[in-house]
Amino acid sequence: MTDRPNPLLTLPAGEVIFHEGDPGDQMFVLHSGRVRLTRAGRKGVQTLSTLGPGEFFGEMSILNNRPRSATAEVIEEAKLLVLDAQTFENMLVKNVEIAVRMILRMASRLEEANARVEILTHREPVARVILALLRQAEKIGAEQADGAVLIPLEREDLPELSGLNASDVDEVMSRLTRLGILQDGDLGIEIKDRARLSQFLDYRQGSPEKS
Repeated sequence: MTDRPNPLLTLPAGEVIFHEGDPGDQMFVLHSGRVRLTRAGRKGVQTLSTLGPGEFFGEMSILNNRPRSATAEVIEEAKLLVLDAQTFENMLVKNVEIAVRMILRMASRLEEANARVEILTHREPVARVILALLRQAEKIGAEQADGAVLIPLEREDLPELSGLNASDVDEVMSRLTRLGILQDGDLGIEIKDRARLSQFLDYRQGSPEKS
């Protein structure tokens, strides 16, 4: 084995990198583009996450020697660094910084998974949409001069994040917009008043703190 860096693999949109249930002896680091991870369920195919540059995936099959737990599909032309099990192990042993980054990234994924479970346990569409919006506001939102929070997402992204169909999301979003809590714009979804949105969630969940 040489120390020569692995060449990047370029894959077009629509290419499936691996399927759920496949054996796995490689992991991937996404250099550019986007990849979607999905899993088949009783209600059809569910999106687990959408990954961007700097993210890695496929490592669990190497770590636990089990089949792939999800399907990985390229949704925007991607350049990938492919690492086999031996190379991955050598990197972790020889480079403490890489090992720490791996641990932190996996902890972040666990937190994200827990947040998604919290969203999906709610039966009411309003609660699901609000929880998804508040999660994204915390994660990628940008506070504006007037105190509003701009989330760089489109309404079309919310079905994936909330586990709802598009019509249910549209109904909830339209209602929150009419109430003046949200505003759809060219730059994304703007939460006009985060405190009021949280209060509305408490009300919908029957919180004893509602007024």
